[in-house]
Amino acid sequence: MQRSVAAILAFAFVSAPFQLASAATLPEIKTSPRNTVPECATPGRLMEYLRSRNPDLQPRFDIVASEYMRQGEMLGVRWDFAFYQMILETGSLSYRHGNRSGDVRAAQNNFAGLGATGGGQSGESFKDIPTGVRAHLEHLLLYSGEKLDNPVAERTRKVQEWGVLTKWQSHFTRPITYADLAQQWAPGSTSYARMLDGIAERFVEFCEKPDPRPELAAAVHRDLRLAEERAQRPSGEQLARRAIESGKAEESDQRAGLGAQEPTKEPPMGFKVLNAPPAADKLVADDAPAEPIARNGLDATRGDAAKLKLSTGTLSPPSRAPAATDKPVAEKPQFKVASAGGAAKALVEGAPPAAAGQKCRVWTASYGGQKALIIRSIVDKVVNYTVLDVNEGAEKREADAFIAAYAKEGAIAGEYPSQAQALDKAFELCPEG
Repeated sequence: MQRSVAAILAFAFVSAPFQLASAATLPEIKTSPRNTVPECATPGRLMEYLRSRNPDLQPRFDIVASEYMRQGEMLGVRWDFAFYQMILETGSLSYRHGNRSGDVRAAQNNFAGLGATGGGQSGESFKDIPTGVRAHLEHLLLYSGEKLDNPVAERTRKVQEWGVLTKWQSHFTRPITYADLAQQWAPGSTSYARMLDGIAERFVEFCEKPDPRPELAAAVHRDLRLAEERAQRPSGEQLARRAIESGKAEESDQRAGLGAQEPTKEPPMGFKVLNAPPAADKLVADDAPAEPIARNGLDATRGDAAKLKLSTGTLSPPSRAPAATDKPVAEKPQFKVASAGGAAKALVEGAPPAAAGQKCRVWTASYGGQKALIIRSIVDKVVNYTVLDVNEGAEKREADAFIAAYAKEGAIAGEYPSQAQALDKAFELCPEG
């Protein structure tokens, strides 16, 4: 399928002498509890085996076995046999047919002849070794019956979109093996599977030797462990989505009342703490009246006032006479006002995350618009990232007003098309909570 059968056979017999063996032992393409990569198949041993077949191996290919292991483990592919197929397809990375060069060149990082169909067709090129390895492994997954989202190789995309393998795969009621793949990869050939099995068998002698470079496998295992830990942590987007859903649910239960506001004030804004510490969630608003109050244009219920503590001076006249049990609301310490000064004009993506050990919080605020800004400010040694919804054409005016009232000495840290994207970035900068 990748190139003419004659080219494959000539290439393999000249560059990869082997002992004929039964191809019935070739494993399934995808790993499973019963189909795992042998422990002795390490990057160190595989590279030693590869160099025994090609003493002139380019130094840049030193990472190729590690990449097959790293990405093969992540994709669930028997990457050891993928490595053996790479040896078969590339002439042990010499990219030669005996005394002449093959259609594919080493610089293409094409390890499976993807798109090289013979007749001088050089096939696809990939930007680096990891990308080329992934393209090969994804193509194997496609043969196994896996549906791929946005595969690396154009060849893989076309084969999937055109349904080239659909009829062939429909005949299988069991997992597809490398022996099955060989029949379709090199149709008409009865030798491709035996050659692949022969390369695998010759590696056995290297399995019996100590790993010459155990640090390679250790590095891959470390990377895989870190990747698994990152995958288990919720992403910024997931945190943002949860926060938005939580905010909507709470807003439907308890909506802020409309307080008295002067015509010159900015439109009222509703605020919500998205990742406040547990202590903040338990605060009881004994110091706020039960009815809504207006605080410099901010409408807040007693619960919001207690959690946020965003007062910026004296209160506007309340909409009711204060009860005898009401306690005075403490004023926020005064800060020097700093205007946004046109910061809303640029899309800033260089906002620094909170320093190690420094507390941070993520907030939301809204003027009702669809665009979103991130306002970064520091109050009482806590870094605050406020996602502020603003209206198209009024970004600067609304940012200036917000910073002057609620984020003294603050500055715009980014501008985004939607609140979700801004929240994603805010949680990236402040992953606490």
